[in-house]
Amino acid sequence: MKLDIIAGARPNFMKIAPIIEALKPVSNQIQYRLIHTGQHYDKKMSGNFFEQLGIPEPDVNLEVGSGTQAEQTARIMERYETLLLKEPADWCLVVGDVTSTMACSIAAKKLNIGVIHVEGGIRSNDLTMPEEINRMVTDSITDIFYTTSEVANKNLRDLGHAESKIRYVGNTMIDTLLKNKSRFTAPKAWQTYDLKEKNYFVMTLHRPANVDEETKLKKLIDEIVKGAKGLPIVFPVHPRTAKILKGIGIEAPNLHMIEPLGYLEFNYLVQHAFAVVTDSGGITEETTVMKVPCMTLRDNTERPETITIGTNELVGTNPDNVAPFMAKLHQGDWKAGDIPHLWDGRTAKRIIEDLLTL
Repeated sequence: MKLDIIAGARPNFMKIAPIIEALKPVSNQIQYRLIHTGQHYDKKMSGNFFEQLGIPEPDVNLEVGSGTQAEQTARIMERYETLLLKEPADWCLVVGDVTSTMACSIAAKKLNIGVIHVEGGIRSNDLTMPEEINRMVTDSITDIFYTTSEVANKNLRDLGHAESKIRYVGNTMIDTLLKNKSRFTAPKAWQTYDLKEKNYFVMTLHRPANVDEETKLKKLIDEIVKGAKGLPIVFPVHPRTAKILKGIGIEAPNLHMIEPLGYLEFNYLVQHAFAVVTDSGGITEETTVMKVPCMTLRDNTERPETITIGTNELVGTNPDNVAPFMAKLHQGDWKAGDIPHLWDGRTAKRIIEDLLTL
């Protein structure tokens, strides 16, 4: 079997690392080609993850670079199609919900190459999110789904997908988390800001609903700073958010804005934090497994199991919603949470066992 593995942006790298590792013992049966689309081309958002997670150098880098959604999609499709016409694959394996996921799926399917979607079936039902469009399009042409939850399975069944296409295997992001937990490394910020165990917040913000309007972003951060009650807030700033923050001039003694961190450094901070405030989906999965309280600044989530089972709570995007959740944290009333079924570090092995039957 000739398998293409697609990675384009930071959220993909944690998901492909364990799959590549699990392929090593079966290299005589499955030959894979790792394709980096270049959707994230900044080293802080891409290169460090390859090094830290032991991902080999890509066999191909499509080097699509920056651009609008449509520009990136078009360039990825064009360049991946050119590659497939020259050197076809039997299957195209995509992960998650970034632009590269959708674009490579379309290019492969139009050349009658089978599409495998790792993390298929998740839905936020929010069509203002580019990721939701990517999920819907990818799933509509996927041949094999590897899913993370029963919720995802139900979503796919409700869409009319045959049971034979759905494989409930767990979460490869958690494979990566559990494998690397002992390697987590304190970043410079730990010493610089004299951080103490369970005595600081970690914050990430990058979604348009939170960061595109300067007035709203300022109010949101002001509410978080106020609700932290003086505890340090470590804020690795996404490049998208950094551009907008320049025009606002937010300052507070306990707010520490730093450069994006590598995987091992970021998760060290999360593991030892009092709580996490984020608008990321993937981080809510990691906090659930590490049993760290998490506040999600979104009006919906495609990972409801992090709320119904895990440590996550949906706060919304209204800054006025922040205070009650902060109060709950400081009162010690946050739920303990549990770990969803099959989030056990063996997902990639289950995927490879199934791939061998195709």
